[in-house]
Amino acid sequence: MAIKKLDEVEFGVDLPTFIPDTSLATTTQFAKLIGWNAPRFTDHEAAKKEGLAGAMAPGVLSQGYLVAMIHNWAPVAEVQSVDTVFRAPVIADEAHTITGVVTDIDEDNAKVEIDLTVANEKGETRVFGTATVKLPR
Repeated sequence: MAIKKLDEVEFGVDLPTFIPDTSLATTTQFAKLIGWNAPRFTDHEAAKKEGLAGAMAPGVLSQGYLVAMIHNWAPVAEVQSVDTVFRAPVIADEAHTITGVVTDIDEDNAKVEIDLTVANEKGETRVFGTATVKLPR
């Protein structure tokens, strides 16, 4: 069910899980579109030579997926901020899952705080953070 108003949000509720497209094709295309042409974003072997496990998704792509997850849950939400911590690279061609949970509801200002996590298929947290969104009353 898509959230349309603040009074539909419940404290502690998990948002629907979001599966981002972390394929090498997508991460490469995104990296090139934003002018990040470094091989660490486009080539697994070149990234491994830099000490990475493989080509990684640009951090701003991961942030974009966090916002997409929020808009899947609440299409009318105004995302006011997303504060992220990058613990480890999101490696292209590995499955990742994004989860979120409502951690605060500010009824006076019609704002909701959501804790977000990007984890790989081993369950290792790669990115985490907090988003503040405003919803209609």
